[in-house]
Amino acid sequence: MSDTREAAGSPTRARFGLRTRLVLAFLLVAAVSAGTTATLTYREARNAILEQTQNTAVSSFRDQVANLAVGLPVDGAHLQRELRRIAGRGKPRAWYVFAEYGSVRVSSTSSPVSTVITPELRRAAHADPRGSFQRVVKGGDPYLTIAVPAVFATGHSFQSSGLTLYAVMPLNDEEANVRAMVTAARDGAVPGLAVALVPALLSARSVLRPVRELRLAARSMGRGRLDTRIQAKGSDELADLARTFNESAGALERSVDELQRAESRARRFAADVSHELRTPLAGMLAVTELLDEDAGSLDRDTAAAIRLISVETGRLAVLVEDLMEISRFDARAAELHLDEVDIAETIRKTLHSRRWSDPADVVADLPDAIRARVDPRRFDVIVANLVGNALRHGAAPVTVRVRARTPGTGPAALVMEVADSGPGISKEAMPHLFDRFYKADAARTRSEGSGLGLAITLENVRLHGGTVRAANAAGGGAVFTVELPLTTEGATS
Repeated sequence: MSDTREAAGSPTRARFGLRTRLVLAFLLVAAVSAGTTATLTYREARNAILEQTQNTAVSSFRDQVANLAVGLPVDGAHLQRELRRIAGRGKPRAWYVFAEYGSVRVSSTSSPVSTVITPELRRAAHADPRGSFQRVVKGGDPYLTIAVPAVFATGHSFQSSGLTLYAVMPLNDEEANVRAMVTAARDGAVPGLAVALVPALLSARSVLRPVRELRLAARSMGRGRLDTRIQAKGSDELADLARTFNESAGALERSVDELQRAESRARRFAADVSHELRTPLAGMLAVTELLDEDAGSLDRDTAAAIRLISVETGRLAVLVEDLMEISRFDARAAELHLDEVDIAETIRKTLHSRRWSDPADVVADLPDAIRARVDPRRFDVIVANLVGNALRHGAAPVTVRVRARTPGTGPAALVMEVADSGPGISKEAMPHLFDRFYKADAARTRSEGSGLGLAITLENVRLHGGTVRAANAAGGGAVFTVELPLTTEGATS
């Protein structure tokens, strides 16, 4: 998960699969492209339509003003007739024409003045003898307004007569044409996106096929089929990814095969060595027992050496037996021989046989009438290993508690707790307690145990179909909790 945030993923990614996101991205690109093209086309077409209308109207109006036959001072009635004549000749359609001469206001309409003509247009007309024009929106309607002053020639220049003519032409038709273009573009975009959906789906399918194959191959490898491979086609990035996956899978398969062979050799070696050591160790144990019996009659140094040899030989015998037991678990040769027993009585026998009956060392909280089907020999090993580990690495007194969990709070189970009075388990050691040969104190190279006790306990608990866990008690000390099903019909070897 990059981290938890990426592992969880965003809500959007959780809602939409990769196929949906690819199709949406394809459609988004198509929509943006179509929208950009339509916008640019609309702008250019609109400008072309308006400029063509504008140029035609301005040029025509200037010609009409140049041909205007009005004497000065201005006769209002005659000027109005001229304005109506000019209005009727408007291009590309009829105009509304207005004239201003000093305080005189005349138009081709019933109103002598226009509210569309702006002060800016009047100032521009007075400043330029060629006149000016402006597009204006009034009341939501667009207009083209043109102002051309009437001039007369004086040599090589023109002199304003003081008469200014204005043409006002509605642009409703042009605006309607522009709106029609927008509507056509909009109506064409929806079918265009629908058509774009087909190549989007085809493209998503072609992209997702190798991704799907990669997912299935990864899932297959996760289930242990390391010979899984992907057929790489083409030379694109996805084909490179498939080839890289195949190379990685091949390297992983070779590494796992080598590790399995090495592990198999190590297990076979441990089993063979343990088996070969049993016979000489049996003889050595017999000899050391005899020497122990006579150690009292020997000198002090010799007796100490004999006792040391006897202790070390016993430890070696325990180690060999533990290695043989571990090898049986590794070979899946360990079997359960179930019997219904009284749990309290079985634990008391285990404590008595190990001479742990002193309450100063072990406190047994064992209610009667709890019976379960267990393998008595393996259950004895579980109890002995946990209590012995607590005495060696914790502190006395060690408390052994047993209770039966009823089905109302979970599956019916036998729960056994072994708690010591020591300092507890360090955070660094906690994850490795059940590892083989693990020593919590790296400086302690030797101990009374073989280093396999908790590992064997874990395997025996698993064989019963149960669980074992370690924790630190709130008041101090380590607590090992074993849960075994009260019925072990489903337990496997």
